[in-house]
Amino acid sequence: MKHLYRTASLGVALALFTALTPALADSTATVGGTSFINKGLVGVGRIPAAQRDKFGETFGSGSGMSIDTSGWTHDAAGYKGSLWLLPDRGYNVVGTTDYRPRLNTIGIEFAPVAPGAAPAAGQEQTGVKATLADTMLLTDDKGADATGLDPLNGVRAASGDMPILPQADNGKLALDNEAIVHLPDGSMFISDEYGPNIYRFSADGHLLSATQPPAALVPMRHGGPNFASDNPGAGAAEPDPKDPDTGRQNNQGLEGMAMTPDGKFLIAVLQSAPRQDGGDSPATRQNTRALVYDVSDLGHLKLAHEYVVSLPVFKDAKGKTKIAAQSEIVALSDKTFLMLARDSGNGQGLKGDTSLVRQIFVVDVSAATDIAGGAFDAADKPLAPKGVLDPSVTPAKLTPFIDINDKGELGRFGLHNGAPNDKNNLSEKWEAMSVVSVLNPKLPDDYFLFVANDNDFLAQDGFQVGAPYKAEDGADVDTMFLVYQVTLPDLARK
Repeated sequence: MKHLYRTASLGVALALFTALTPALADSTATVGGTSFINKGLVGVGRIPAAQRDKFGETFGSGSGMSIDTSGWTHDAAGYKGSLWLLPDRGYNVVGTTDYRPRLNTIGIEFAPVAPGAAPAAGQEQTGVKATLADTMLLTDDKGADATGLDPLNGVRAASGDMPILPQADNGKLALDNEAIVHLPDGSMFISDEYGPNIYRFSADGHLLSATQPPAALVPMRHGGPNFASDNPGAGAAEPDPKDPDTGRQNNQGLEGMAMTPDGKFLIAVLQSAPRQDGGDSPATRQNTRALVYDVSDLGHLKLAHEYVVSLPVFKDAKGKTKIAAQSEIVALSDKTFLMLARDSGNGQGLKGDTSLVRQIFVVDVSAATDIAGGAFDAADKPLAPKGVLDPSVTPAKLTPFIDINDKGELGRFGLHNGAPNDKNNLSEKWEAMSVVSVLNPKLPDDYFLFVANDNDFLAQDGFQVGAPYKAEDGADVDTMFLVYQVTLPDLARK
């Protein structure tokens, strides 16, 4: 299955095959002569939906994740370490709230089962013990609180090295965080939905710099930047127009981001196609962008490369053509990365119970057209009008790697995809990935791939921004971790 999703008919066929055919344990994806091996699910764990952070607010999870590889250890009892887990903009019902952006530190104790083995009875979901250790607020460059509120009308003026930024009506920097890269000096890159921008924060959480994407990705309304995502609160007006004319679609920003193993490049991927490239329809939003930045100067990222990634196409339960949006990436080199793509609207906590696509691909850009700095970076030059890719552009190659919905793998750990729609049914939003070595000299290319959901703060005993809440329809969604053992030669060579 090495073919590109270049036509709707081929994409539908492949996606339906993937949805209906369980992946085999110890499956291999071969890309450019390199074999990437999925040895299967080896651990599962949870943080309960009722968890609250040190500020007394309901814990939100997995929009982004970064494992602290320097502190990862192994002894006879198993593995220990920690990871950073990034929540998004807060609990949303009618509009957004003045939720303060933050970063959570999670302690991890991990006792994996052998690939293909079954956990002991009653121990199916105890392999990963995840404990909330700390929470740090993220602030703007002046040290003032930021917010998750939709920037319905606001644009903060450029100042010094800072470009224009999304600003909520209360004057605060508006952030909808989606992915995190933690750097050796303790600072971090965080990508967001609203800009869609890449921010660099200090080790203590204040904004140091911001990078704006090419003009083709900046949301524009009536000829000017407008960062609204069409999530007005009670009594507030929708943006005019509801959707941007060009640039990223509402709530479809820089969802995936990762640093290459050599530390030279930062790769960020838009969740789906910009408006002018078919992003105005769920059936044509296939051709998204991967931005590759030179990070030799951490405060001034330079766009080095840019590629088209054609997302998987599938048919939903009603037979409608849909595109599986990407949710996260892990960079293996400057030419290859893992990408998690999924459908939406199905899973524990929602009315729909069965996901058709939750899959991790190996993406190879080595033969893709580099469009960085070219005509397609302008807002007025679509590269895929109505979803049809310009014939001068060759997209990246996608090779299926891990089927998260695999019935057999989930079943070994007491989980499933579909009815009954209970707490063992996977939730909708799987949006975080990170890798760490198995620390076995006999398996130098082997890693644990941690995958986590975004629980969207769905809880029955919720509390946020000074008020209690109860999620609709009884939704009470835990944070979950799925851990796969994988062989990643590209990563190991770095």
